[in-house]
Amino acid sequence: MLKLIKRLTGDRAAARGTLAYEEARALLETEKPATRRDLAQRTDLKPEMLYYLAEDSDERTRALVAANPSTPHQANALLAEDEAASVRQELAAKIGRLLPDLEPDAAVRLRDQTLELIEKLARDQEPRVRAILSEEIKSSPLVPRDVVQRLARDVEISVCGPILRYSPLLSDADLIELIATTQIAGVIEAIAGREALSADVSDEVVASLDIPAVATLLANSSAEIRNSTMDKIVKNAAEVAQWHEPISLRPDLSIRAVRRIAQFVGRDLLHGLADRLGMDEETRRLLSGRLHERLDEGPESETEVAAATIVQRAREQGRLDAAFITDAAEEGHGDQVAYAMSLLSGLPLDDVRRVLGASNGKAITSLVWRARLPMRVSVVIQTHVMHLKPPALLPARNGSEFPMSEDEMTRLLDYFGLAAKSA
Repeated sequence: MLKLIKRLTGDRAAARGTLAYEEARALLETEKPATRRDLAQRTDLKPEMLYYLAEDSDERTRALVAANPSTPHQANALLAEDEAASVRQELAAKIGRLLPDLEPDAAVRLRDQTLELIEKLARDQEPRVRAILSEEIKSSPLVPRDVVQRLARDVEISVCGPILRYSPLLSDADLIELIATTQIAGVIEAIAGREALSADVSDEVVASLDIPAVATLLANSSAEIRNSTMDKIVKNAAEVAQWHEPISLRPDLSIRAVRRIAQFVGRDLLHGLADRLGMDEETRRLLSGRLHERLDEGPESETEVAAATIVQRAREQGRLDAAFITDAAEEGHGDQVAYAMSLLSGLPLDDVRRVLGASNGKAITSLVWRARLPMRVSVVIQTHVMHLKPPALLPARNGSEFPMSEDEMTRLLDYFGLAAKSA
């Protein structure tokens, strides 16, 4: 445990020098928050002093005590009930980090105390607290199974996502049940990305008809996919552009699947198929012929070029606004909507397309908010571009307001890797 504390803190206490008991006691009574905050970070402070600071009126001081790995269990338990979410967030991060590093021969009492706090934090009313805990414990085999089950069924994808993707404590039966019952966008996609996903679970992912989830499954090289299941995907893949690249890169494609895929993928992907090892001569000739046909067809992206030109012209004329995107969406011009959202949000076009293809009403709503557009734009895009229907479609609150808080939308953008990104 001592080695863990030093690793987490960089042995800050040693760097500051030892603090005498009487000196520390005198500093506790200071009215200066900065002094108490400094004390709250020390790993050499007496347990009773850290407990005293856990009741400090200054929220930042209490948060620092919550983050301190030397804080005694009684203080941690107190902080788990703190009214400030920032304090509980720091505690969740610390407790989650402590669990994997508990030594096998750690005292039963210490282990029980840690698990008690994890169970309490897993029930926290603040989604961000649960999300932090979930991220920290996602891969641990030491977490109580009831905690894993609770977090895996959380209503927030930022909470359940990491557990669904990484927890070794979820069985195939658990995963199949979750796929069959979930109404939360992103759940099946998280499951589809699990390491060494079994063929049985892969079958259920495909049967769900969740387009982003199947794309993730295809991109998951460790997932086992039966030939019969792959045939079902190939049969429907021509109309789903999001599947073209990952299905073309699957290492386990049959010759029959390769031949069928060659009928609809683009030139670059055809090149990749043609370069595969172990291809028979007949299939190579077929791919070569198909490639020449696609080259003779001319540019593939004329509609995209036209869309980019229209959007750029609208921008130059000062017309790139909510009305422009609404009209483009209602007329079915998805490429124009994607280019416009990329320019207005400052995000790369590929990332905007990823959100548009995610079947996630909360994600596109967060993107619309980032682009400083009104909520009605999100509803139009969900309806006419993403073709979402209730309960997947996220409506406005009170007719025109965003139904999520700014913190929630920032967290969702962060989950998609977009919070700090720019074009």
